[in-house]
Amino acid sequence: MALEDADDEHKERIFRLNQGFAEVVPHNRALGLRFVGYGEGEASMKLPYDTKLVGNPETGVLHGGAISALMDATCGAAVILKLGAPVAIATLDLRIDYLRPSTPRQDVTCRAECYKLTRSVAFVRAVAYNDSESDPVAAAAGSFMIFEKGRTVTGEKQ
Repeated sequence: MALEDADDEHKERIFRLNQGFAEVVPHNRALGLRFVGYGEGEASMKLPYDTKLVGNPETGVLHGGAISALMDATCGAAVILKLGAPVAIATLDLRIDYLRPSTPRQDVTCRAECYKLTRSVAFVRAVAYNDSESDPVAAAAGSFMIFEKGRTVTGEKQ
């Protein structure tokens, strides 16, 4: 559900999700990442435009690393939302295809979906965009290891 369509209960949950992800991952806080929507196994996060994240000062285009971090965080959030509980996860693989430069001086939004869970691995796909998901900046596919109490679900020590 998108933030602008959310009722008070959903807005409160988005507020709590933002607090949790900022506390757990300081890098998310440093980048200014914030939830703008969520669903079962789905997350949408925004990377606000900031000149400190620009990769090319002549064009004002955001650095690909900042977009990668946005996509990784959003994919991880989708996994947590699919699991329904805060569980330790780790990125196993994240393939990102950069399709075009981000529009200068515009925020980037990412929407990710966790479409498959196994006992120890979650599979995700995502798209990052400025104004419209139909004109993406980047697309991603990845997998995440799921940990339980310091061990992988299969019992290996973390």
